[in-house]
Amino acid sequence: MLELSYTGLADPSGWERAGVRLPAYDLKTMAEKTEKTPIWVHFGAGNLFRGFIAALQQRLLDQGLAESGILAAETFDYDIISQVYAPHDSMTLMVSLRPDGSTGKEVLSSIAKGVKANPADGPQWQQLVSAFENPSLQLASFTITEKGYALYTPSGELLPAAAKDMHSSPDKACHAMGIAAALLLKRFQAGAVPLAVVSLDNCSHNGEKLRASILSIAHAWQENGIVGRDFIDYLEDETRVAFPWSMIDKITPRPAEAIEKQLTELGIGGMKPVLTSKGTYIAPFVNAEAPQYLVVEDTFPNGRPPLEQAGVYFGDRATVNRSETMKVTTCLNPLHTAMSVYGCLLGYTLIWKEMKDADIVALIRRLGYQEGLPVVTDPKILSPKAFLDEVIEQRFPNPFLPDAPQRIATDTSQKVGIRFGETIKSYLREGRDLNNLVSIPLALAGWLRYLLAVDDNLSPMEVSSDPLREELQGRLSGIRAGDPSSYHGELRGILSNASIFGVDLAAAGLAGKIEQMFVEELAGPGAVRATLRKYLS
Repeated sequence: MLELSYTGLADPSGWERAGVRLPAYDLKTMAEKTEKTPIWVHFGAGNLFRGFIAALQQRLLDQGLAESGILAAETFDYDIISQVYAPHDSMTLMVSLRPDGSTGKEVLSSIAKGVKANPADGPQWQQLVSAFENPSLQLASFTITEKGYALYTPSGELLPAAAKDMHSSPDKACHAMGIAAALLLKRFQAGAVPLAVVSLDNCSHNGEKLRASILSIAHAWQENGIVGRDFIDYLEDETRVAFPWSMIDKITPRPAEAIEKQLTELGIGGMKPVLTSKGTYIAPFVNAEAPQYLVVEDTFPNGRPPLEQAGVYFGDRATVNRSETMKVTTCLNPLHTAMSVYGCLLGYTLIWKEMKDADIVALIRRLGYQEGLPVVTDPKILSPKAFLDEVIEQRFPNPFLPDAPQRIATDTSQKVGIRFGETIKSYLREGRDLNNLVSIPLALAGWLRYLLAVDDNLSPMEVSSDPLREELQGRLSGIRAGDPSSYHGELRGILSNASIFGVDLAAAGLAGKIEQMFVEELAGPGAVRATLRKYLS
């Protein structure tokens, strides 16, 4: 069996027979160079990083445009490092899933080492400290999900881990933002060399969120006498510590059983996924779609790798913001959320199978082309319509991309304000007729119907995790799917909550339409589908 490790790559012939592309550089030299003169530390060792970001550096290494790799740091689930990274010398087998059913396979070895970002683990922590103290370090990037930047609960209370970090020594940090601030303090104390701190997470104004959270920790340290004002000055000076914004797009679903089987049949061993103690389902391989986009604000005060040679778009903050706004509010994310809640209600477990459902396709086509594109933000470097065409015609229907609506439906309460609220605000700002909005009200009604945890056949259904799930389900608890008479106006207080939807939907004049659609979806078995057809026919 072929083994994904430095030793296993020593004889490339078996890998070549299996159709797996191997790195074109010396792995040992790369690892040594990374340790001596690190350029890049990345926080968040999951699939988006392994299957996209690490591949960018691999392209540079293959072309001789870089000499060092990436030091990957995991802030949340340390089992990823011990169970997936360590046994495979931090390498990943990347499997690109093409719409025609073929796959591209490549060993990504640009991650020089995966480490636990845990101050309590002395040797592992010291590797990160050494990297941050080294003047050669150019960027620290993050894919820790939007939740990783949060210091407060949805109700406004400080998270226990954040509160602990604000009152403790930086060397005892446990929240991801406390850990990042602690390492920046080490860099400051070692000479205050400049650095770019780059969020690559799929959320709006990601650089701003990252900066605000790190500064909140640092300001608390100053107030508690742990650091001086000079450290705050260092962090707030963007000529020394920059927080570039970015827009990222690539679907990297959980590892598929079919891909594991395919790799095993090719003679590649050890590909079985693991379920960590923190609930992460992860494998030594990453399966993902081939299309990918990354637009980054070009603000790197200590220099950066030439990532434009690997397909990254660079521009100013306005360009990044326009690109992100295009994707998140119009051309991809709203479609994903709308089809995910309806997919769950209609019994689907795969996104691509939903794309064979005429009612769901009608929902997202109207949402994208008729309701979104008229107010889309044009980034200029990408065509919004071409991007939307690719999403609907190639990406979502890809039968070899095992993405699930249940995964997409996670944390929907944190998404609807951006994915739908921004378009509603654009309509209001431009004086457009809100009566033209059909798919957006349907999406919001469908989400609230989904929270009842009963599908369109009136069978119990699991609802994906969400920080507001218990609160919202409690407020909807008297409503019974299949019995419209059980509804007594429970949605009104929810729909007027601008902190969820980005706009007071009652004041905007949309709450009544959403309420009506929701009640119609309660009518009985098949009412959800019937409501879709009624409004989209």
